[in-house]
Amino acid sequence: MDGQFDQRRYLIPFRSSLLPAIFTDTLVIGAGVAGLRAAIAAASHGEVIVLSKGDLRSTNTAWAQGGIASAVSPRDTVDSHIEDTLAAGAGLCDVDAVRTIVGAGPRHMTELLGWGMQLDRNPQGEILLGREGGHAASRIVHSNGDATGAELQRVLEQHTRAAAGVRIFEKCFALDLITPSNEPGSPVMGAITHHPKYGLQVIWAKATILASGGAGMLYRETTNPTLATADGIAMAYRAGATLADMAFVQFHPTTLYLAGASRSLITEAIRGAGAHLLDASGHRFMVEVHPMAELAPRDVVSQAIVRQIAKQGGQNVLLDCRAIEGFGSRFPGIAALLKRFELEPAKDLIPVHPAMHYMVGGVRTDAAGRSDVPGLYVVGEAASTGLHGANRLASNSLLEGLVMGEIAGRACLEMRQPGTADPSAGPAPGWAAVIGGGRAAPVPIISDIRPSERGELDLTDVRSSLRSAMWRNVGIERTAAKLAGASEMIDFWARYTLDKIFDDVSGWETQNMLVAAALVAKAAEWRRESRGCHLRLDFPEQDASRCVHDLWRRGREAPATMPVRT
Repeated sequence: MDGQFDQRRYLIPFRSSLLPAIFTDTLVIGAGVAGLRAAIAAASHGEVIVLSKGDLRSTNTAWAQGGIASAVSPRDTVDSHIEDTLAAGAGLCDVDAVRTIVGAGPRHMTELLGWGMQLDRNPQGEILLGREGGHAASRIVHSNGDATGAELQRVLEQHTRAAAGVRIFEKCFALDLITPSNEPGSPVMGAITHHPKYGLQVIWAKATILASGGAGMLYRETTNPTLATADGIAMAYRAGATLADMAFVQFHPTTLYLAGASRSLITEAIRGAGAHLLDASGHRFMVEVHPMAELAPRDVVSQAIVRQIAKQGGQNVLLDCRAIEGFGSRFPGIAALLKRFELEPAKDLIPVHPAMHYMVGGVRTDAAGRSDVPGLYVVGEAASTGLHGANRLASNSLLEGLVMGEIAGRACLEMRQPGTADPSAGPAPGWAAVIGGGRAAPVPIISDIRPSERGELDLTDVRSSLRSAMWRNVGIERTAAKLAGASEMIDFWARYTLDKIFDDVSGWETQNMLVAAALVAKAAEWRRESRGCHLRLDFPEQDASRCVHDLWRRGREAPATMPVRT
């Protein structure tokens, strides 16, 4: 990317020496599954501050209806789970990452049970296991039917608050990661933050773990909460971190699609329990698309639904749940949602449509969650570990957050040694002087931004237009013309938005959304093939030469590439 996208290092002008300073050993940005699990692990070797953009019940984790994929049944195996993950990833999964994360699933489930997590069980006390798309076996553990995320959030929050040396700052927005210079490789030393009560603050940290979640609000149709504005991806990009596989945006096949209703997720577990997808005439079309029918990987189902809607002149696709016994007790949250719209799943067909659900790409990390910027670790949806490849297997995300959160939380102990930066790269110049081993005032960081002479755009209009353009042009079906058009529009809005200095969260979010949207569109233009959840109508086949990770870094117009780790 070029121009305004790469010139702006910080969102606001500031002088660190004039702002209130807070010191900690580890700063965790994000309070979902990955952030809280990282905080618990990091608390074993030092003080931790956790930033939550909203309250702890507004994370993507807390919203998650589905469950946690893990081979805990004696009738299942870790190897089978690995095979399904690799198949869904369409050739782009890094095998070592898959083995590490999937292999750790049973141990983490045992840990959660020990911490008091309540899982759904049968009358004999055995854990009930659901099945979702792309899985060859029933291996999805869940709580309260369709409220696994809320229960997981509760357990992790309780354990985090009980950990010694952990402070949680709710409704605290991280604007930017702080580095001593703008040069590549300059280490991250914490973040500049904003709190509605305390204003701007600098939090200095020996290690920073970015667990900021996803980017659903880039799209008009999304299952994500309104806080998912790609902040972590944008701030890591500005700090010089490498991003990977940004073209891969996963769309959930089934969200409630009614006029005036929010795009509420209808969990894949319902299809696992026997629901079918029907066209407007009542025909079950997925049996002709894939051997697993409605339980095919999400990219297959979403693309099939879009084709079916186009084929029948825009009429809705319908979810038939009438054969599921005890729907209300098995899926109480969704039953309550449908009741608000006078829909009864025992007799009514439910109109559904795909919506943006998960950001597969993100900040590229190694096996310990390290980015290529010293002192910065990235976990959860903001990261690109190589687990998901070109398409995330259903319910692997909560698992990834648990496993990589713990790994990164333990690994960041390495930053506690004076003079230490990335162990694989050797000490970074000036690092000991910047952080050292105590609480001395760090070297001053100065961000000077010249006032803009350009006119202004209405931020509400920019956000609305951006989300509509992303949905139309960088959505499920993509072409070169659509992607080029999206890039032109984003560039125009950025010209009048990224050069401004805002003093509120809405403005900063909009700037982050523009940066992230531009990266997604650029990566989708570059990937001239169809693979996983990236569908190019003008390049419908996979291209073996593009079976690589595309890497994007600030200051580079074209991506570098990295072979898949096999």
